[in-house]
Amino acid sequence: MRIRVNGVSLFFEVEGTKLVQQGSALVPRPTVVAIHGGPGVDHATYRPVLSLLASAAQVIYLDLRGNGRSERSSPDYWNLETWADDVRAFCDALEIEAPIVLGTSFGGFVAQAYATRYPSHPGRLILCSTNARFHLERCLAMFERVGGSVAMETARAFFTMVTPDRLQRYIDICLPFYGRLPVETPCPAPIAQLDVAQHFVRGEWHTFDFTRALARICCPTLVLAGAHDPVLPIEGAEELVACIPPGLATLERFEDCAHNLLFEQPRRAIAAIAAFIA
Repeated sequence: MRIRVNGVSLFFEVEGTKLVQQGSALVPRPTVVAIHGGPGVDHATYRPVLSLLASAAQVIYLDLRGNGRSERSSPDYWNLETWADDVRAFCDALEIEAPIVLGTSFGGFVAQAYATRYPSHPGRLILCSTNARFHLERCLAMFERVGGSVAMETARAFFTMVTPDRLQRYIDICLPFYGRLPVETPCPAPIAQLDVAQHFVRGEWHTFDFTRALARICCPTLVLAGAHDPVLPIEGAEELVACIPPGLATLERFEDCAHNLLFEQPRRAIAAIAAFIA
């Protein structure tokens, strides 16, 4: 399905009903708006796991502008501020009140941008495998720990000056370390818009920093992080939680997982999310 917001056509899918029958009444369920990782990919990779949430909530998968099946727009709009505004406008257009916004990896950056720009809008926030800022040396140290000097130097080359060749080398050498355990649920291949990925990694990936803005968060927040995540390490997740006002944020640690914890331990991750939204 498609909807036009902020001058762009966005693709989305809906899984599960909003209203469920209890006796003679129709009772609304919470709505989770899922924001994919990337940038430059679509939501499809996450569907096999997040489908498990459909028994507890209505799940809406959104492809951000420039990503997946949504309208590409132009590079001037491939930034966290615009993507955050699109999330807000998307929810308003569909009349989703107090959405539970779930952002994974890069999607977690977008979710933080949305929640700090519109702190009264989300009902709850779920941030998976993400950080409040990108810390290059922290990332490189983790890549060296999990993949040795070759992985570390490949990551250094990619993040300091991304080119198509360096992106491909990063995919070949570093992406295997995003997972630590066997993947339980096969996932469809993503739609890849590599120019969007290169644009963001060349620029805003290195400059965004929500460590101060997170003080504006005023909704309950669940943070899920893998202890062996090389690209957005768990130390960054701990920093993120510490920046949110006391009592609002909870960190769920996955000691055996890396960046792809949703795929490595899907049942545990979904159980934690379902308990949080209940």
